Amino acid sequence: MATAAPPAPPAAQPSVSKLKGVQPLRAGQGHSFLWHKLHSLSGIIPIGAFLVEHIISNFETFNGPLAYAQQVKFLNSLPLVRVLEWTFIFIPLAFHALYGLFIAFRGRVSVNVYPWASNWMYVSQRITGIIAFFYIVQHVWRQRFSGISLPENPGAAFHKVQVELSNPWMLAIYVIAMIATTWHFAYGIWLFAAKWGITPGEKARKKFGYVCTAFGLALCLMGLASIYAVVWKYPNAPANVMPAQPAGIDLPAPTVPPPNSTNPDQPGQVQ
Repeated sequence: MATAAPPAPPAAQPSVSKLKGVQPLRAGQGHSFLWHKLHSLSGIIPIGAFLVEHIISNFETFNGPLAYAQQVKFLNSLPLVRVLEWTFIFIPLAFHALYGLFIAFRGRVSVNVYPWASNWMYVSQRITGIIAFFYIVQHVWRQRFSGISLPENPGAAFHKVQVELSNPWMLAIYVIAMIATTWHFAYGIWLFAAKWGITPGEKARKKFGYVCTAFGLALCLMGLASIYAVVWKYPNAPANVMPAQPAGIDLPAPTVPPPNSTNPDQPGQVQ
């Protein structure tokens, strides 16, 4: 006698990590595993640490041109500052940015097919990364390698930024880039924790998401406050608040003529 065939097993459902668009980094995935690990790590250390320091240092603009000049002078007086600059800023930043562009242009956008929140977050992370890349390139070139050299003339730092932001288009670029860069970093921290297994489980990721959001918002507000200080709080800053004085040359003290001199231009004198 014929018997009924057993019901087919249900189709395998995608894992939670796939639904959320975050898969942990695992070995055995070819050379891309190592490059992805380095790319993910470099976004936190040292680039992320430098971004936090940079925003905090720029926040000194809120205390005026002299306070900002003193901060720039302090940073450029650190031991082996040029070695540190290339080793922990420029080289890691170039790697993270270029490999990030490779990932962005290689990936496929599927929000039109799968309009999940995770897919939109993926797209926003790529877009903000591209914005940050082009902004950082022009910012480093303008502020570090062109015009007056700030390491030798820290007193001109505030005025140099102020001149650049006097252009409304450049001001708009700074504002957009500040929002994009802090968003990219804050969401990058969340992705780093998820991919490296620091926040296993959806509950931990959700809670950490609130922390990353608050942290990114704080950085963004500090950055925007710095822009406000340069453009509106301290308008018409002097070209150099710490003018260099040649070593070994003492300027003579101003002389004041005595009240009984015969200078006809001095009031109250005895004629």
